[in-house]
Amino acid sequence: MDHGIIGYATYLPGHRLPFHELGAQLGLGGDGSRVIASYDEDSTTMGVEAARRAVSQGARPAAIYFATTTPPYLDKTNAAAIHAALDLGHEGFAVDMAGSARSGFGALSAAGHGGGLAVLSDVRTGLPTSAEERGGADAAAAFLFGPAEEAAVEIVASAATTAEFLDRWRLPGEPASHQWEERFGVEVYMPLIREAVGQVRAQAGDSEPDHVVISSAHVRTAATAAKELGTKASALPLGYAGAADLGLRLAAALDEAHPGQTILVVSAVDGCDAVMLRVREPISQARRGLPVARQLEGGREVTYAQYLMWRGLLDREPPRRPEPERPAAPPAARAEAWKFAFVGSACQQCGQVHVPPRRVCVSCGSVDHMERRPLADQQGTIATYTVDHLAFSPSPPMIDAVVDFEGGGRYTLEVADASPDEVDIGTRLALTFRKLYTTGGVHNYFWKARPI
Repeated sequence: MDHGIIGYATYLPGHRLPFHELGAQLGLGGDGSRVIASYDEDSTTMGVEAARRAVSQGARPAAIYFATTTPPYLDKTNAAAIHAALDLGHEGFAVDMAGSARSGFGALSAAGHGGGLAVLSDVRTGLPTSAEERGGADAAAAFLFGPAEEAAVEIVASAATTAEFLDRWRLPGEPASHQWEERFGVEVYMPLIREAVGQVRAQAGDSEPDHVVISSAHVRTAATAAKELGTKASALPLGYAGAADLGLRLAAALDEAHPGQTILVVSAVDGCDAVMLRVREPISQARRGLPVARQLEGGREVTYAQYLMWRGLLDREPPRRPEPERPAAPPAARAEAWKFAFVGSACQQCGQVHVPPRRVCVSCGSVDHMERRPLADQQGTIATYTVDHLAFSPSPPMIDAVVDFEGGGRYTLEVADASPDEVDIGTRLALTFRKLYTTGGVHNYFWKARPI
């Protein structure tokens, strides 16, 4: 490939479904928990969070390849929202690679050949008592590719195999996947893995890799491949994350790798994709955001009933208030930079910051003497707040806070990932891209604040 990885980042939601909750409700207990997205998160919002970290040093990727098995929209490019949230204007290319989990490797391959940003994100839902419910994970990863000579991770060799067989499938509109008997999967996958890995190792001179990353929805296949490839296969205590799984596991390996070391990446989905990577000296600069292991620590526990309601598998009585109106296309298009990238304006005469942007300065009255002021990366402080127990929300109560931003600007935002006893006047907040609500088949994306 002509390009290599120059930056990467991951995003794990802050909520956890503890397995003791499954034990109490379904008799399927045990230690640990699974990572779950909040009710206001989907594959697009998580992709934005990972992408923001990966391009945090001001890069402007010319292309975005978005991989997911759970696209919030069909017949509409979800990658366009990620492009807009990164404040990239109207230049460049953005495309979805949706469908099977193999699209995750497809996004990495496309960015590796042509440069750009590969965003891998997924929300995994299993039916109650299923292995997918317990063994899934919601997450996102983003990899920024640049010229090979500048890369922190270079691509040494790659190979692929493909076969048509029935292993895992889901019809459009179904909430969860189906899976064939596991012994059959091992019998089909292992020859494909051996062939792809053999080709890669031959291209790389049959050298032993320092790290091995294995990603597959087929648990027994992943375990069998790890056993054959030796003890260097890294074990990440995280459930299967669909199209994002390969990215999460690769990022975890890169978090620990040293310059000069090699990583064998194996992804078994409807075939096998294998790649040998070599880590180079700029790796410390390529690591952006918190390591995967750090993000796995802690988390806010939710009940099983809460999880089911967030996933739409359990209906609750909605608030006795009118539903919000469907967002209209024309005003959303006119306010694209504000709505998706949280760009305000600053008066060139007096410096007053306006959120949202304005043409007329509220301080000095000057007209059309404004400059753009991106605020998505600015932290803020709660000036005052209110707790609304009757708001239209899947997870009441709703916390609304008046936020004063560093460098100027004030705006009222909903506070995410917090309970009322965790916020107060003076609480420090950062912005996060979320879904306010969905009505009339339209997702109303905007920004919320979360405690730092």
